[in-house]
Amino acid sequence: MTDPAPNAELLRSLGRLVRGLSALFWGLPVALIVCVQTAETQSFHSFNVLPPVAVTAWLVYGLWHLGYFQKQERIWVRALDRAKILALVNLGLSPFLYWWNQKPDVEFYLWVILALGASGLLFLGSLNLVLYRLSTMLPDEGLREETKHFSTLNRVILTGLLFFGVAVVALLRFPAAFTLPFDLDRLLGSAGLWLMVFLALLPLAMTMALLWKIKEVILDSVFGAGR
Repeated sequence: MTDPAPNAELLRSLGRLVRGLSALFWGLPVALIVCVQTAETQSFHSFNVLPPVAVTAWLVYGLWHLGYFQKQERIWVRALDRAKILALVNLGLSPFLYWWNQKPDVEFYLWVILALGASGLLFLGSLNLVLYRLSTMLPDEGLREETKHFSTLNRVILTGLLFFGVAVVALLRFPAAFTLPFDLDRLLGSAGLWLMVFLALLPLAMTMALLWKIKEVILDSVFGAGR
């Protein structure tokens, strides 16, 4: 008579886990699109700061649901807590996308946007570690090896992107300290943000693929027939 309660609790936590994975799968591309559009265009001008705040809160919501699974696993919980902290940082900085769009000449806003970009890359890398820790708790060796390979690759790419971004910012903000055979500011023009977005698409796509694969494995193995 003691078995049904633990099974029911496990099913509830797995249900929340699947909802969290789904929220992250759909939230990541939407957050990227909305945040870039808020910073670069007037598409969401009438909504003020609401769009970027809503989409970054969406990611916090997804991570919050993941936290109901295997609360006793300290390695998993630590990785998830780091991702939550970065997600909250992104949420707190997201209104500056709108404010910078309205007043791009305010240098403080620019630095906050740069910090948000760095935090976003760190968040994506942290999320990949979360997915790997999650895969180690699932009874699928193939999924575990695939997640380990792609999450490691993603973190390497994201680390390279972070250093590349820091180098570009340093070259643009302190040109006198470096000697370049070309005008980097003229070369990049206003396309610097779009370049970083383009370079981030590969790790973003691989992260989404891992989210979908893990979700489908859970649904197939626990709930049956992928539903």
